[in-house]
Amino acid sequence: MIYPNEVVKVSSQVSGIIEEVLVERGDIVTNGQVLARLKSGVEKASVELARANVAFLKRKAERNVELAKKRLISEHEHDELVNELKKAELQLEEAQERLKLRTIASTIDGVVTERLMAPGDYVGETPIMKLASLNPLRIEVIAPARRYGAIRKGMKAEIRPEAPVGGVYIGKVTIVDRVIDAASSTFGVRIELPNPKLKVPSGLRCRVRFL
Repeated sequence: MIYPNEVVKVSSQVSGIIEEVLVERGDIVTNGQVLARLKSGVEKASVELARANVAFLKRKAERNVELAKKRLISEHEHDELVNELKKAELQLEEAQERLKLRTIASTIDGVVTERLMAPGDYVGETPIMKLASLNPLRIEVIAPARRYGAIRKGMKAEIRPEAPVGGVYIGKVTIVDRVIDAASSTFGVRIELPNPKLKVPSGLRCRVRFL
């Protein structure tokens, strides 16, 4: 059977109301691509307020440098303002990070297999969508015990997916189980199949011949 290399449930690190979902089932996505956004009016306002405070304190600090040179303010007053500016810059970074968390991005290159939520829905711990990584694909083979030792990690395998895909593809053995199932006299083998153009879907049965 042909499986995705990885299946990921996409969720948000913070709770909130979904503002927009930018992909649909079947869409191809890339690592880092924005998939959805939560409503973030409060967070955007916090960033703007923090940014304005930093700008104000920077201007004040620049003026105080000249005043300090002329000894019109004490060194203590100048140091207090510098510390206040550093604190404001940290508050800006924190506000920007909170805003960033309202944007949900993909962590893999893959395909949207299921969209679970829509704009207006409340997001808590529930996944927003599911993604599947289809390059490479993963093929799980149950081999008879008599082949144990003949099938080795790193060897190539010929893959023939069932209709309607068909064709012949070459994969590579990545895992050979070291435990044989006594009841069935079989062991598991995993094959990695490159699928850069996503021609082969997951979920198909296939025939395998080890080379």
